[in-house]
Amino acid sequence: MSTNPASRPTLPRVRLRELGLAVGTLPTGPLNAITDVADVRVGHVTLIADSPHVVRTGVTTVLPFGETRWQHCVFAGFDRVNGFGEVTGSHWIAETGLLASPIVLTSAFSIGVARDALLALPFRDGVPERWHQPCAGETYDGVLNDGLAAPVTRDHVEQAIAAAQSGPVAEGAVGGGTGMMSFEFKSGIGTSSRVVSSAGRRWTVGVLVQSNFGNRRHLTVDGVPVGRHIGYDLVDSPQRRDIAEAPEESRGSIVMVLATDAPLVGAQLNRLARRAGIGLGRVGGFGNNRSGDFAVAFSTANRLPLAQHGVIDGLSMLANEDLNPLFVAAAEAAEEAIVNSLTSAATMTGVRGTTVHELPLDLLQQVMRASRAGAAPAQG
Repeated sequence: MSTNPASRPTLPRVRLRELGLAVGTLPTGPLNAITDVADVRVGHVTLIADSPHVVRTGVTTVLPFGETRWQHCVFAGFDRVNGFGEVTGSHWIAETGLLASPIVLTSAFSIGVARDALLALPFRDGVPERWHQPCAGETYDGVLNDGLAAPVTRDHVEQAIAAAQSGPVAEGAVGGGTGMMSFEFKSGIGTSSRVVSSAGRRWTVGVLVQSNFGNRRHLTVDGVPVGRHIGYDLVDSPQRRDIAEAPEESRGSIVMVLATDAPLVGAQLNRLARRAGIGLGRVGGFGNNRSGDFAVAFSTANRLPLAQHGVIDGLSMLANEDLNPLFVAAAEAAEEAIVNSLTSAATMTGVRGTTVHELPLDLLQQVMRASRAGAAPAQG
């Protein structure tokens, strides 16, 4: 087969399930997205330019509160697999088990402006007493994006928040995921959801990821070692020389946002966030030394007043013995969200003429089907 990816047959970029493939065994929500959790909204601003600077970046926002984002907070949790990166506000989540901020995902070059925009926005909206710890996460897009040109502004963060909506979520090279790559293929934003029964009721767990990590040899989809069967002779990589010299080196990061309508409190949401790391491991993430792998989880079931005094009545909590189905849901949804970030993203050329190629969907189907049939997958 030719080593020129441009000569390969190109399939439209779609989600994993549109290829007749799936991850795990649990059912998805109607949209198979984080927005299957009621009141959760997602917005993107995508920035692409070739002059005066090569820009391949953007902003993605997740709003846990619907229209009441400046009046309430929710229970939340945080977990990390490896800490070479940043999620602002995570210390306060760990301290109190509460989230009082929209969540913003963007470039490592832009996390400062994202944090500042979140802090200022309530005052811009006429809520002067609304102090909070802004929650902004980052991954590095410098392979494709000239981040030192500082293309992301406060206005872009505000626009992404204003654009946030329920319904289907755009995936791949959009928003904060515009310049990202995973397993040496183009990636970006991905999402998925699972529906489970526990304590006699049905609950939804949704995950959205900004994915930017991993070595090709480790890429695994639903237990199938896909990355071992897509060699550099089939699809080249901008990191090929580095990988050849240090095959276990993995640069990059991922931020995973989990939402659920199950009534979980802070300590339980720490545990739910930790299970997203299981999904990360199943797809081939190991939390290498220079990787920032983080998960923020929140529940929409309890709305707490921003100003908290006295006794807050009317809160609910799912018993710990009933959490197990949600743990499985978090792992499966995280894994599929990462894969969706790959199958939805198209080849992109960026700064210094670097090209990051898309994951070939025909080869993905071929390897997966051969594995399911118990045959050795063909090499191209």
